[in-house]
Amino acid sequence: MTDAANPVAGLEPSASLSVEKVLSVRHWNEHLFSFTITRPASFRFRSGEFVMIGLQGEKKPLLRAYSIASPAYAEELEFLSIKVPDGPLTSRLQKIQPGDDIYLGRKPTGTLVADALLPGRRLFLLSTGTGLAPFISIIRDPDIYDCFEQVVVVHSVRRVSDLAYREELESLLDGDPLVDEQAKAQLTYIPTVTREPFRTTGRIEKLMEDGTLFAGRVAEPHRFDPEHDRLMLCGSMAMIKETAEMLDKLGFTEGSNAKPGEYVIERAFVG
Repeated sequence: MTDAANPVAGLEPSASLSVEKVLSVRHWNEHLFSFTITRPASFRFRSGEFVMIGLQGEKKPLLRAYSIASPAYAEELEFLSIKVPDGPLTSRLQKIQPGDDIYLGRKPTGTLVADALLPGRRLFLLSTGTGLAPFISIIRDPDIYDCFEQVVVVHSVRRVSDLAYREELESLLDGDPLVDEQAKAQLTYIPTVTREPFRTTGRIEKLMEDGTLFAGRVAEPHRFDPEHDRLMLCGSMAMIKETAEMLDKLGFTEGSNAKPGEYVIERAFVG
């Protein structure tokens, strides 16, 4: 039984769920936080995949799909979440503390993985809000820099304080034990803010149209090329829909684990 005074204590594992310990919690602002939990020795995943996590509900576990923000080799698992005051899960999840128990699904899956893309030269990771999470995993995986000559992370948010992992990304993962040198040579970070003053403003679609997406360190051409460019999209339904339609018109094809293509989205999140 769950302790009424501590709703995240006394969880019981099952065939599909393990029970892990919360290791750390980081509150980015009043509606965004990230946290790390223990990783079972048997838990294997590909950088960019998602898994079910959650807490105990009234009669059964209350679970939601979360992209894993840590790379596949990490000893702990990291997640990025919004805070929804009346959300069935996030209203409670945002209150977790180190030492609390949490459910972890035993079977990660997903299409935001390098395996679902054809070989290419440039990889664009386009995200809004917490859609950044799987890309934090991917850019800390050494294998991605062997697959692509350049990796471009684009993160669109409403407010400057919503730019989670901004310091790490602006430093190009300085000091990372495995990808420090590769990231400095091959990684580009483009943050953009839509509702506050910032050096880059506007939605991702605007950055495509005015060329901002291809400025600075980004190698030519200053347009998307289906022969050499590969893309992953994660975040708002509007961004994914508009960008996918644009890519389709340019001759890109959506990929999957069964049939790799030029771009991928996470179907589990967009329906």
